[in-house]
Amino acid sequence: MDLVLDVLDTNLLTPHVYPTSWKEDDMTRQFTTLMVLMNIGGVVLYLVAASLNYYFIFDHRLMNHPLFLKNQIRRELKVALGSIPYMSFPTCLLFLAEVRGYSRLYDNTSDSSLGIFSIPLSVFSFLFFTDMAIYWIHRWLHHPSVYRYLHKTHHIWKVPTPFASHAFHPADGFLQSVPYHIYPFLFPLQKYVYLLLFLFVNFWTVSIHDGDYRVPESLKPYINGSAHHTDHHLFYNYNYGQYFTLWDRIGGSFRTPSVFEGKDLIDEAMQYQLKKGKSEQNGAAENGSTSNGVRHRKP
Repeated sequence: MDLVLDVLDTNLLTPHVYPTSWKEDDMTRQFTTLMVLMNIGGVVLYLVAASLNYYFIFDHRLMNHPLFLKNQIRRELKVALGSIPYMSFPTCLLFLAEVRGYSRLYDNTSDSSLGIFSIPLSVFSFLFFTDMAIYWIHRWLHHPSVYRYLHKTHHIWKVPTPFASHAFHPADGFLQSVPYHIYPFLFPLQKYVYLLLFLFVNFWTVSIHDGDYRVPESLKPYINGSAHHTDHHLFYNYNYGQYFTLWDRIGGSFRTPSVFEGKDLIDEAMQYQLKKGKSEQNGAAENGSTSNGVRHRKP
């Protein structure tokens, strides 16, 4: 995050926002900037990613499903936007520690003994580490003594939309983000790669809530995508993984997605809508057979 702070300090904050007497490396100033950045930037990133997905990828027919709640999108937005300020505080404390030099983030690949090869290795290890850690955190959040206090908020959405991606209890949302933030304190990671991975995980979180089940056939056994996460919302105790199916298979919580077995939520939504339409037609016909409160006998 020091890269972002440097750009903001140079082009905006020092000449226009903060007095020049307030040094750029002052810890209070850095934390203040991080809090503003995370609250504004976090909301913008969430709204942009979720909105683009909602309008261009999400199948709106899912909104006809019987489990889709009344005013659900408004409720998802309310929970997410209400949680982001609370999640940002502990997140910014971790970012502050990074900025102050306590992490293992580095500037150039020449700073690593592996050189350019450190990039693909660190990307792989980041995904592996965070997938493993989030699996166990997520599974712990489903423990009966914890679930109703924290994670139940996210499971209100049985048929989620992209806007449900960040609609967590604040403590729940932060806990599931912790692996992303502690990784650079444990392992070396190039700073630009870290920023790109941070963006990636936000877009990935949106994508597994979008109801788009398309995955290359060869990757279906390995990738924990929207199909898997949809079943997680419906059946609770399966498919806790973030990117891959590995830890669900190891932990005995893997479930083949219903859509891969021909049970599609879209079909259920269409069947429900058809039945609802027929029911409304029958009701209208029944009302039409009554005049002035007197029911006419059919011939």
